[in-house]
Amino acid sequence: MKTTIESIKAREILDSRGNPTVEVDLILACGIAARAATPSGASTGLHEAVELRDKEPGRYKGKGVQNAVRAVNTELAGAVINLDATDQGAIDRALLKADGTPNKERCGANAILAVSIAAARAAATARGEPLWRYLAVDPSTPVLPVPCMNILNGGVHANWQGPDFQEYMIAPVGAPCFAEALRWGAEVYHTLRSILKARGYAVGVGDEGGFAPAVPTNTEPLDLIVAAIEEAGYAPGREVGIALDPASSGFFVEGIYRLRTEKTVLDSTGLIERYRELVDAYPIVSIEDGLAEDDWEGWQRLTASLGDRVELIGDDIFVTNVERIGRGIAERTANSVLIKPNQIGTVTETIAAVELARRHGWGAMVSHRSGETVDSFIADFTVAMGTGKLKTGAPARGERVEKYNQLLRIEEEMGSMARYAGRAAFVR
Repeated sequence: MKTTIESIKAREILDSRGNPTVEVDLILACGIAARAATPSGASTGLHEAVELRDKEPGRYKGKGVQNAVRAVNTELAGAVINLDATDQGAIDRALLKADGTPNKERCGANAILAVSIAAARAAATARGEPLWRYLAVDPSTPVLPVPCMNILNGGVHANWQGPDFQEYMIAPVGAPCFAEALRWGAEVYHTLRSILKARGYAVGVGDEGGFAPAVPTNTEPLDLIVAAIEEAGYAPGREVGIALDPASSGFFVEGIYRLRTEKTVLDSTGLIERYRELVDAYPIVSIEDGLAEDDWEGWQRLTASLGDRVELIGDDIFVTNVERIGRGIAERTANSVLIKPNQIGTVTETIAAVELARRHGWGAMVSHRSGETVDSFIADFTVAMGTGKLKTGAPARGERVEKYNQLLRIEEEMGSMARYAGRAAFVR
């Protein structure tokens, strides 16, 4: 079977927020076709690879991606056509060479990643393997992840109309399998909706499907979620934990953390103490982006203070970049990394970030973006890499649910070999 790439065609489609993104169709010489689409973040780190936008004010308010589409159909296609799709490393090196910039600003990470994923998907089909198995570096690694469901939104995801912290997630760590974990999470989600309605809160949802009530403090969401867990019939902590993503770069202004809802300003030490109080009071298993993206000294203190109790996940500070992750490991900054393929731009680079974390005993959590598509690549990827946990939003909205549904399919496909990560997925 000829697995060389024969043709590539890109187009502009819409993501879950109604903004343009890139979709790629790739065809092999044997006739096998594959499709991939890239997501887009609302809360983005300063150090991420460049997402190429047209910046034409009269079209999609400047957010069009025709230049990225053009890059795929010309330079990137020219770089990989006739290459063997089963050699992911060679394909990704060719894509990076065609772009030729350190942060992918010429062709755009949104263009490059779509080609990279489409090639991997086509190669897996050609090999007669599911994508999760094809991508697995170690056959013993694949594991079904704990679904970390963003059920209550704040910060930029709720237009700053609720809590300062951006994501309040539930993690069904005590479930016996992924299917049950998904059921538990969905039941807690619907129970939370009932509780919010009963207490007079709106039940509209944010970008990732979580509810966005205008609560007056950053702790009330935690109280509401604990109540929802209990009312749904589960034990907080033992069966369902809580994962936080404060996304603190969003409220870090001129060296100070400004908690708008609480009319409070804190330095790094004060915010670390606030997190310690929360960990003491609530069943928190992880904190993502507890401090700002360039507050390296603060992150060191946070890790020294809480790193033996909860998983401390760096997103904006590391942006799936091995150089920044390497610095974090050397300086004992955090103990885990968030993995977002579109932050770095190719499948190979994303795998390298996970493997670096694993070699040093760090955790890794694969993540969606707030502007998503129905592409389920990250579901297969997190199983293949054995990261043990995936955040892809609430159990609502098609672009979120598709990832969870794909994991159900994978669990079914694994049969008796299926293994659910559970509590062991969280480093502490």
